[in-house]
Amino acid sequence: MAHRHVSAGCAALTVLGALVLTGLPAAAAVEPPAPTPASSAAETLGADSPAPVVLRAMERDLRLTEAQARTRLVNEAEAGTRAGRLHNALGKRFAGAWVSGATSADLTVASTDVADTPAIEAVGARAVVVKTPLADLKTAKTKLDRSVTGQGLDTPVRYIDVRTNRVTVQATSRAAADTLIKAAGVDSALVDVEVTADQPRTLYDIRGGDAFYIDDTARCSVGFGVTKGAQQGFATAGHCGKAGARTDGYNQVAQGTFQASVFPGQDMAWVGVNSDWTATPAVKGEGGQDVQTAGSVQALTGAAVCRSGSTTGWHCGTIEQHDTSVNYAEGTVNGVTRTTVCAEPGDSGGSFISGVQAQGVTSGGSGDCTSGGTTFYQPINPLLSTYGLTLSTSTSGSGTSAPEDGQEGGWAVGRVYEVGDRVTLDGVTYECLQSHQAQAAWQPALAPGLWQRV
Repeated sequence: MAHRHVSAGCAALTVLGALVLTGLPAAAAVEPPAPTPASSAAETLGADSPAPVVLRAMERDLRLTEAQARTRLVNEAEAGTRAGRLHNALGKRFAGAWVSGATSADLTVASTDVADTPAIEAVGARAVVVKTPLADLKTAKTKLDRSVTGQGLDTPVRYIDVRTNRVTVQATSRAAADTLIKAAGVDSALVDVEVTADQPRTLYDIRGGDAFYIDDTARCSVGFGVTKGAQQGFATAGHCGKAGARTDGYNQVAQGTFQASVFPGQDMAWVGVNSDWTATPAVKGEGGQDVQTAGSVQALTGAAVCRSGSTTGWHCGTIEQHDTSVNYAEGTVNGVTRTTVCAEPGDSGGSFISGVQAQGVTSGGSGDCTSGGTTFYQPINPLLSTYGLTLSTSTSGSGTSAPEDGQEGGWAVGRVYEVGDRVTLDGVTYECLQSHQAQAAWQPALAPGLWQRV
């Protein structure tokens, strides 16, 4: 059901140097590889059995055949596990990983030491030797972020691009970028400057992607169903409402209240709903068909990702960069992910999902879904961890919702784990391979795509 946005401050996006999806392989020009057998990682993450609505959108927006779309999802699940193993093995020398190709058949892993090349190639990845450690790039980006003054709209976006081994600053002019780089005291050799007229903005305008209304003045989109103890609700964008703001659902029926909200700085919030509403793992796909969320395993740079929103519906694209900083008129937001997916006002807060794995909630962007654009999302795992929430998934049904005190060092359902985290379960120590929120079915011994025994 379409709704008109009622906030005067959230008119339709003006296209400023709109970004059109480019460089995507034409299906006719790419011969898909033989189908990849489903292995432990693909089975664990549900990548071997994608929903038809996901496949159709990937075919349309990424110009793939159905076979290519299926193969791509399996390849990306497997690549995430291989990249996680190398991340843990290389330690500080690890400089990033990304997938490429129509079916994401090519995994590239960067290291600062040429001696790591045999280990990288041994797992079927392409090795790239780079000059600058990832830690140095993160330090440079932090300095740039801290040096932004005022609203920072002349240098609105900053991110680490692991594919170029550089920090990129998007700016309205070269002079604005140079001023920021000088003020930050960052070596200009570490920074690429992209001059663009694009100006990201928040997209004001309980199934993921459905509309909800805030204090009778604005419309946003549901991200993902969540629970906190007995309280049900959903995750969404922080700029959609402040703590205490009242919400109505897509059907204009009283729904709930914002329990917590952060914006700017980050763009995360969650709404607790009343007893008339139930949190589900569903995300609204094309034609109103549901995609069932199975978890929150973070996808790699280059992976396919789809978005659901109450204004423009279901669209797909690719993940460009993680850990991006963006300056909106309202302030700076750090730690978002930059994508090629389009969005428009009212889509804010809506679901980003890769295959069946939740990725984040829509924050803002530039362009539109007619000419194309760039959209940023707030990653879901930090949101879940910050507020102590449990993602509603199709695989949930047993276990505790959040870890109890005193379980530090052990494995617990509901806890968010990052690559490299170690846990001990039944006397065995495991190391995390991919960022995710633990689920009962994903015990380390049963999920080799997410954990390795050490």
